[in-house]
Amino acid sequence: MAIPYPHFIASEKTAVETGILVPPPSSSSVPPVILTQDELKKIAAYKAVEYVESGMVLGLGTGSTAKHAVDRIGELLSQGKLKNIIGIPTSKKTHEQAVSLGIPLSDLDSHPVVDLAIDGADEVDPHMNLVKGRGGSLLREKMVEGACKKFVVIVDETKLVKYVGASGLAMPVEIIPFCWKFTAIRLQKLFEYAGCSAKLRTSGENGDPFVTDNGNYIVDLYFKQDMGDLRAASDAILQLAGVVEHGMFLDMATTVIVAGELGVKVTDKKVVF
Repeated sequence: MAIPYPHFIASEKTAVETGILVPPPSSSSVPPVILTQDELKKIAAYKAVEYVESGMVLGLGTGSTAKHAVDRIGELLSQGKLKNIIGIPTSKKTHEQAVSLGIPLSDLDSHPVVDLAIDGADEVDPHMNLVKGRGGSLLREKMVEGACKKFVVIVDETKLVKYVGASGLAMPVEIIPFCWKFTAIRLQKLFEYAGCSAKLRTSGENGDPFVTDNGNYIVDLYFKQDMGDLRAASDAILQLAGVVEHGMFLDMATTVIVAGELGVKVTDKKVVF
């Protein structure tokens, strides 16, 4: 969907230089520039890459927004503007993308501390809690992004919600395939008070179960009401045998970059001493 985009507040010069935003004529009578949702994602991604420095170990996210960031990192490497970068991909798809761009890769076994991770999110609440994993890579994303010093989240403004689950879209839970129906029913019962329904994620015309990079299934939870205490909800999910991981990323983001009709907004996590 096209969104009116009258000006680019935070980094207009950078956006113009990289060719993702055309500077408007000086006349105030000219209508605002209209950008698609994907173009907004690209602007947020390019802003996030400004945090990248030569010599860093980077967590490379997965999804339509993170793809733009990985492309930009590859571009800067090829231009010689970034050097000695090591990427740790969060999915097989991102691994393939990074290899095609010539980004050197490694893993958490070799680099257990990651300097910076850049990734998108499916939901961001006012406290910078996230829902991730609608692309199916939540486990590897959480492993990599949980090991980083700085986690920059990039979204367009449609991903902002009042509370986790408020979009009415999926909050994914990765589970083992064994007796998946049993696990799905138990997950749904955990959140009956929030009007939760649990559905196995499928793929293809035959409706076969979607299989993650780790060989697991995903049960998507849909909420009609606020689930309440997120820490308690997280603990309850993880205590169920058969659950591998869930898509709530709580208190993990250090910076959220939002591209919207008024420009780019950067919010940093408040540090309490």
